[in-house]
Amino acid sequence: MSLQERAKAAAKNVEGKVQEAVGKITDNPEQQVEGQAKQAEADARNTSEDVKDKAKDVADAVKDKAKDVKDALTK
Repeated sequence: MSLQERAKAAAKNVEGKVQEAVGKITDNPEQQVEGQAKQAEADARNTSEDVKDKAKDVADAVKDKAKDVKDALTK
């Protein structure tokens, strides 16, 4: 997990929420939609990081199992 990417996603989400709220207050649908789009981008970034985390977990598990098999064969 990249803490930097998670932080960027959190900042983008906050930016989107603020922009959407400003759009509601000023009755500006364009601002609302842009804010929602930024929130969706933040969700996509978080999902991307989740996938990277899961891929790393799987790779680590495969590596551990391969080591176990190697150790069992060399005993």
